[in-house]
Amino acid sequence: MKIGITYNIKENASEDKSLPPDFFAEWDDEDTIEAVRAALAKRHNVVLIEADDDAYGKLKSSRPDIVFNIAEGLWGQSRESQIPAMLDMLRIPYTGSGPLTLAICMDKARAKEIMAYHNVPTAKFFVITNCELRIADLKSQIANLKLLSFPLIVKPLYEGSSKGIRNNSVVRDEVELRERVGWVIGEYRQPALIEEYLEGREFTVAMIGNGNYLKVFPIVEIIYSSLPAGVNSIYSYEAKWIWDRPDNPLEIFKCPADIDNKLKKDIETVCRDAFNILNIKDWCRIDIRLDGEGRPHILELNPLPGILPDPKNNSCFPKAARAAGMNYDELINTVLDTACKRYGIKV
Repeated sequence: MKIGITYNIKENASEDKSLPPDFFAEWDDEDTIEAVRAALAKRHNVVLIEADDDAYGKLKSSRPDIVFNIAEGLWGQSRESQIPAMLDMLRIPYTGSGPLTLAICMDKARAKEIMAYHNVPTAKFFVITNCELRIADLKSQIANLKLLSFPLIVKPLYEGSSKGIRNNSVVRDEVELRERVGWVIGEYRQPALIEEYLEGREFTVAMIGNGNYLKVFPIVEIIYSSLPAGVNSIYSYEAKWIWDRPDNPLEIFKCPADIDNKLKKDIETVCRDAFNILNIKDWCRIDIRLDGEGRPHILELNPLPGILPDPKNNSCFPKAARAAGMNYDELINTVLDTACKRYGIKV
C-alpha cells in the first residue's frame, strides 16, 4: 500500500520572541518522523507530507491509500483537526481520531464537561478568560471556588505536552492564582483552566484499538520522588523537557505500575469509558491522577500521543508498548493495522 505520513517538524521558537519558548513542543523531531517512516517502509511504500500551508495540495496530488497522521497543526484551538478535516474532504482514510474528537480533546474544558455529563470522574474546574480577568480582578471568579479549595493548578486551556504547566502552576492562595492566570493569558493568549489539585499518585495509560477490541497496555506511573527536592509533584514543563534529558534521564516512570488489581481495573475502566464516550479512534494516551481517597480521575486525553523512538527520551506510549512486548516498529504498524481494520482495508 501507499502510506502517507502527515507531520509537523519541530522548530526553534526562541528565534521568534513573540512566541512562548515551548510553542513547538508538541511537534515531532526528525528522529521521530524518520523512525515512523522506517517502521512503515518495512511493509509499505511511504510518502512524507509535511502539514504546512501546502498540505491539502500535496494530499490531493499524492492520494495515499491511507495516511498515518501525527500532525499537530499550527494556529488555533482546533489545530489538531486541520489535517483530518482535509483528509475527510478528500475521502482519504487516516489513523486516529476525527476532527471533532481532536478539537474536543484539545479544549480541556469541553472534554471535561462531556466526561462529567457521563459520570466519568475528572478534576473539578472553571475557566477564566481575558475579559473576566480585567473586569473582576478575579474576585468574582473566586466565588466559583465554592466546590474547590486551595491548592489549585492553573493551565492553558488549549495546550498539550505540558506547555504552560510550570512548577509554579500549583497555587495556594489568591495572590498566586491571580499571578498564574495573568501569566497564562498573557503568554499563551488563551483562557486559563483552573482545576482542583489532586494529591494522589499519577499514571498514564496507553491504549490501541476500537470498540470491543480496545487493548490497554501496562499502566505507567509517574514517580515524583525522582524530581529535584522541593518541587511540586506535577509533570511540569521543567520535569518533561529540562530535568529529564536523554543524556541524564530521570527514573521518573515505572511500567508496569506497582498497583493492586482493583486500582488497575478502576483505572482501565475510566479510560475505556472516556475513550468510547469521546469517540476516540485507534489509539490514545490518557493521563490519570488519584484523589486523596485513591479514586482515579482523568486529567486529559492525548489522541495524538507522543511516540519518541529512543527509550532514553522516556516517551510513555512506546514505553508501555515495550512493557507489553511490542517494539517500536510493531507499535507503529499495529496503529496502522488498527485503522485499516476500522476502514475495512486489507493490509
